Amino acid sequence: MRTLVLIVCSFLLFGCSEEGVLTSGRVAENIAPDASLQYSGNFVPTAGISVAGAAQIYFSEGSYKVQLTGFSISNGPDLKVYLSKSDVPNNFVNLGNLSSQTVYEIPDSVEVADYSHVLIHCQQYNHLFAVAALTQN
Repeated sequence: MRTLVLIVCSFLLFGCSEEGVLTSGRVAENIAPDASLQYSGNFVPTAGISVAGAAQIYFSEGSYKVQLTGFSISNGPDLKVYLSKSDVPNNFVNLGNLSSQTVYEIPDSVEVADYSHVLIHCQQYNHLFAVAALTQN
């Protein structure tokens, strides 16, 4: 019994709170009023997950940003926002931790046109929560 308590306490202390190399997020400003919508897509959940909302990519003042609109999702540990070249997390850019923040900055070095999806992914357990296939506007 004591071992079980130690395992549970260790999980709670170390399970989801530590950020790794891929998880440090950049905080983006809100979308500028003159920003132009470039891509958008609605989120679709994976099995057992509840999700609503859309991902929109805007261009303004020389940079791209992803905005999550009308977004809600089932709770999960270590959730990240990925800009991905496919509907699975194998060739992606980590935009940061999913939080109450709704705007994520895309690094200047990323060629946005090469990416077709926004993913919500649990990095710790390698579990995909939701996928938004992007279409050009």
